[in-house]
Amino acid sequence: MTILNSVVTWLMKKRIHQIELFMKYPNDVQQEWFKQLISNAEDTEWGKRHHYKSINTVADYKERVPIQTYDTLKPYIERMLKGEQNLLWPSEIRWFAKSSGTTNDRSKFIPVSEESLEECHFKGGKDMLTIYCNNRPDAQLFTGKSLTLGGSHQIGQLNTDIFFGDLSAVIMKNLPMWAEFYRTPDLTIALLENFEEKIEKMAHATRNVNVTCISGVPTWNIILFKRILEITGKNNLLEIWPNLELYFHGAVNFTPYRDQFKKLIPNADMYYLETYNASEGFFGIQDREEPGDMLLMLDYGIWYEFLPLENINDENPDTLTLDEVELGKNYALIISTNAGLWRYMIGDTVRFTSLDPFRIQITGRTKHFINAFGEEIIIDNAERALQEACRQTEAIIRDYTAAPIYFSDNKGGGHEWIIEFEKHPGEFERFVDLLDETLRKVNSDYDAKRFKDMALHRPRVHAAPNGTFVNWMKSRGKLGGQHKVPRLANNRDYVESILGMMN
Repeated sequence: MTILNSVVTWLMKKRIHQIELFMKYPNDVQQEWFKQLISNAEDTEWGKRHHYKSINTVADYKERVPIQTYDTLKPYIERMLKGEQNLLWPSEIRWFAKSSGTTNDRSKFIPVSEESLEECHFKGGKDMLTIYCNNRPDAQLFTGKSLTLGGSHQIGQLNTDIFFGDLSAVIMKNLPMWAEFYRTPDLTIALLENFEEKIEKMAHATRNVNVTCISGVPTWNIILFKRILEITGKNNLLEIWPNLELYFHGAVNFTPYRDQFKKLIPNADMYYLETYNASEGFFGIQDREEPGDMLLMLDYGIWYEFLPLENINDENPDTLTLDEVELGKNYALIISTNAGLWRYMIGDTVRFTSLDPFRIQITGRTKHFINAFGEEIIIDNAERALQEACRQTEAIIRDYTAAPIYFSDNKGGGHEWIIEFEKHPGEFERFVDLLDETLRKVNSDYDAKRFKDMALHRPRVHAAPNGTFVNWMKSRGKLGGQHKVPRLANNRDYVESILGMMN
């Protein structure tokens, strides 16, 4: 296995030169992909409708094709689910990534073409390993197996040739045989639909395997880890998997989970690598050991546009291309892809931390914010404030959500938080004050509304009992997989539902 590890590591590193190429010539690479995508789709129903054959410039494209959402593309996708082809993309599409999202309860079925699997998702998976091996030349990753806690899949009901499932399950189901050799557990367990049954069987199936790498959503991985420790009676994961060296994480901000992982994996050399992988595409990989941002991956068959967040409600908002973005500003991410998503607003907001090369941070969701009083609180603000409050009170957060408290009967407004702690703050009221104070420091609009309690009062914070969020997600049929607890909402639906379970 050691010789095989050396060979595979060497092969992975050859890709670094291609990554360096798009880092050096980002705009050229993006322009080439723009031309290729338009050319490939010109004879599809969508391409004919929008006259792709006569599109010569980005300006032509923006003029012909309005910004799209899932709802605007849904009529095409519903036809594709019934087996129709050549609608949004020319190659046959038989797989769909099912995503419930975190902005509403309706399921979304994102088309996954062969090109998007090979040129985007699989390529992204290989690049995760490539970047890690490049940063850690002594990596022994391939002497053991990778544990992936993903979703489940099932056959689509509208057509027996159409399949759908969580993106992770779609990827696992289509992996080449050689890749299957390096992962654990086998697919009969990995693709189980019942999350609790999956956790139990995964815990038993992997406790005696030489696991060197783990990937998945931190929230659900922690549940698996704790169950394995219960079964084995061990104190930490290194007593079970002594060669564990790497954890790939994404989907949620890792900061609230970092301290929990340090306790579960007490190894100062443990490598944590963040990825930005969604049902719609693979967008970013942390290319430096220091956490904080991710390299925007520019040769995955995706052409990018960026909509300044302040213009998101404009009737015909103008978007920026890669060569027009600025540091530190929040943008809604808009993509055109090799699976037929055209000028598609995926719902995430990003901020550039570097323009040479292009690196980004995920700052939130276009519909996940609190702006009941003009305070414009986004997820990035919330998590920076929670991080500071935890740091100063030695607290550890497991999950949280927040919503506005609206004016009523001469009472002022405010924000209501429900927080489930892994470790409670030493001084709870000080935690609340620090949360409030840090929000005022990082968001001037919030600070203005908090002035003398004129519009916003001090936050109201509830400490939720252990298991509250898991039980709530289970009650909604959203346990495990890529499902995420909604962090911020501009209405009280989530908060009222959780408070109802707590009372």
